[in-house]
Amino acid sequence: MLKQRKDLLSWLGEKEWLAPSLWFGLSMIVACKEFFSGNYNNYTIFKHVFLHTVHGQNLYIAYPEYFDVNMYGPLFSVLIAPFALLPDMIGSILWMLFNATVLFLAIRQLPLTRMQQNLVLIFASHELMAASSYFQFNPIIASCLIFSFAMIRKGKEFWAAFFIMFGALTKLYGIVGLSFFFFSNNKWRLIYSMVIWGVILFALPMIISSPSFIVQSYKDWWDALVFKNDKNAQFDKGIKLQDISAMGFIKRVFNLHYMSNLWVIGPALVLFAAQYLRLKYREYASYQLYILCSALLFTVLYSSSSESPTYIIAFIAPCIWYVMQPKTWQNNAFFIFVLIGCSFSHSDLVTPWVKKNIVVPYAFKAFPCLVMWLVIVYQVLTRRFLRTV
Repeated sequence: MLKQRKDLLSWLGEKEWLAPSLWFGLSMIVACKEFFSGNYNNYTIFKHVFLHTVHGQNLYIAYPEYFDVNMYGPLFSVLIAPFALLPDMIGSILWMLFNATVLFLAIRQLPLTRMQQNLVLIFASHELMAASSYFQFNPIIASCLIFSFAMIRKGKEFWAAFFIMFGALTKLYGIVGLSFFFFSNNKWRLIYSMVIWGVILFALPMIISSPSFIVQSYKDWWDALVFKNDKNAQFDKGIKLQDISAMGFIKRVFNLHYMSNLWVIGPALVLFAAQYLRLKYREYASYQLYILCSALLFTVLYSSSSESPTYIIAFIAPCIWYVMQPKTWQNNAFFIFVLIGCSFSHSDLVTPWVKKNIVVPYAFKAFPCLVMWLVIVYQVLTRRFLRTV
């Protein structure tokens, strides 16, 4: 049976056409379906970030053209500009393809074999499809983290700094790229490059607006993020698709609705930091990849703003982890559990009753990733990364 599993994985990984076909094909199909059904509210928000920046209108209040509000930094207005200038149908589809392409290229930068990269793309294609159905920006945030990791490994600290600062000034999550700081052989270059890129990217939106408006917008962005975090931390039976995080899962399962998130985030930070006790293995690609996986999961698991489409950031990690493992039945079974419990838990593979009564109200999507993260931390601390294939 194990030999058949290995043969199947080899067959999947060796088919060069299969990974890109699933990666781009599934996302293209779902994006077209959602657009022609009129379900492209997120893209409408994104487009108006550019329009409101140009016209000097507050980026973080509600507008009648769409529901919900923008939560991305002013720098996002520059990124979305080329797409916002196009008709919605063309702009939205190209936006989705752009996100998918950037993440595709990022995964190709990982220190894995070509076959392993193909398997990561295949296994994560469904989660990308889920993000694409919402025309989400999260694939690029995942790309920023992976690119910052890859550039540091290659000694290209200047470009690693770009991806860290770009991610941080659009969705804050990019700052997690600093997790790879200790892998750099030229840390001072990384630090001053971050200062340079921070200044450039902070000022870049001023090209399409005014300096005073952009400065005010960064202040407004911070206030909006604080308000949203406070709102997510408050239990509200009407809000079930927010806070799909470790904190949200624990609060809902154990009926601890008013528990402070610090009771979860505090120990998690200690565990994350503990992984650097193995820094003497910093030159090992397997150790570096484990830290990358841990960082991708941590970014989503310990954010109260995590939603189902955010998990394209986290789910790359189990895929990377799995292709590095010996193909035992235990590893196969565990990965199938994570694949179904996380990536497919909001899909039609799960019955409506299960989604309505278990997956959504208990933020179950976070649970398999939480278990995965704890496994990774344990394996780092016990040096299991030395036993990867």
